[in-house]
Amino acid sequence: MAHGLDEVESAQAAPPGGAADRIVALVNNVVVKASSAALVAAGFVLTYSVIVRYFLKISTDWQDEMSVFLIVGAVFMSSAAVQALRGHVAIETIIGLLPARVNRARQILVDAASLAFCAFFAWKSWTLLHEAWVEDYHSGSTWGPPLWIPYSLMTIGMTLLSIQILLQVMHELRRWSRAR
Repeated sequence: MAHGLDEVESAQAAPPGGAADRIVALVNNVVVKASSAALVAAGFVLTYSVIVRYFLKISTDWQDEMSVFLIVGAVFMSSAAVQALRGHVAIETIIGLLPARVNRARQILVDAASLAFCAFFAWKSWTLLHEAWVEDYHSGSTWGPPLWIPYSLMTIGMTLLSIQILLQVMHELRRWSRAR
């Protein structure tokens, strides 16, 4: 049985098309590994916090925020790789009931709607990142890290996801036009 990284690497070893597909596949592969490391780091940060607070009675005020940054960053950054595998939650009951031609059209419509939402989210993320950078926003905690850090992870992740969905829509449209 293969684990998630094996699936990402095998799916990205032979991307469906041209240079853009190969570049996105390479980026997804790197991002999944970095996101995996971020999740492990979040686990270490939280474990450290518990040990230091329980045994040494030392308060840590940065660990919760740091672990949230790491986890949120990992989720957003790896979303394009999950989309490349179509690894998101889907209701597959409908797929078995519809004819292949209708199913292809349904897939294109769902992907187009997803692209519209994700592209809007990416655009708004870019504006939020710009505002956080220009206005020098910081977290309200005592640690107070700059908010451009998590916003940049969210922005890059949503941009990569939008690109991934765009490539998938283009492939589906090409396949659909050839099948007609």
